[in-house]
This record gives sequence, C-alpha cells and structure tokens, in this order.
Amino acid sequence: MPRLMATITGFILVCALAACADLPFGPVKYTNGLLTGTNGMTLYTFDKDVEGSGKSVCNGTCATNWPPLAASADSKSGGDWTVINRDDGSRQWALNGKPLYFWSKDQKPGDVTGDGFNKAWRAVRPEPRPLTGNMSL
Repeated sequence: MPRLMATITGFILVCALAACADLPFGPVKYTNGLLTGTNGMTLYTFDKDVEGSGKSVCNGTCATNWPPLAASADSKSGGDWTVINRDDGSRQWALNGKPLYFWSKDQKPGDVTGDGFNKAWRAVRPEPRPLTGNMSL
C-alpha cells in the first residue's frame, strides 16, 4: 500500500508540474524587495499610465529613457500578468494592469535612481499577499 501511495503521489506531482509549464509569467525576479528584470535591473511603473487600460502613455523619447519590459510575440497574459500592445507595434509586460519599465540611468543591478523621478515614476515593491486556496495534495 505505501508503494502504491508513493506512485500515485509521484504521478500527481508530475502532472501538476507539467500543467505549470505552460503558465504565463513575466520575465522578472524579486531582488531585495524590488521587482527586477532577469538582468537584475529595477522595474518601474508610471503614474500617468491608466491601470488596466492596456496602453502605455510612455512613447518616443519617454520610451528611450524608460525602456519597456519587452514581451515576445509568444508571451501570454495570465493571472496578474498581461501583455499590452504598444503604439510602435512592440509588446510590453504589465503587472496588475500597469505597464513595466526600466530606467536608462540605472547603471547596475540594485540601482533605484528612477524611484520618484518627476513624482511620477515608482520602483515596483510588491507586497506579499497571503496564499489562497487549498494548497494540499
């Protein structure tokens, strides 16, 4: 009986991992309380972007100074993550409806020099949320 239970548990775990393989996600990580790109550079939101609008108002010179967190052609929205289409035809990741950007003046991972810039740019500091749902097998 223990062997059967171990086999069933292993099968369930493999199926759960396979199901997670296709889940959409933004190419980010959390570093010292900040949301960063996979390159370790801080990500920012822009107060003038309307949450959930699916649009970025940072284009042209603004996007040169604040490069968007690019989404590939095959990136998929899901959960808190959405992919928006920019005015120039490129795609950008948004978290909770807010497009995400890097700051061109940040020189190395951990820099947060854009936080508060023009009282409109915010470093993304996600607050932990409690887990919900049944997490047991």
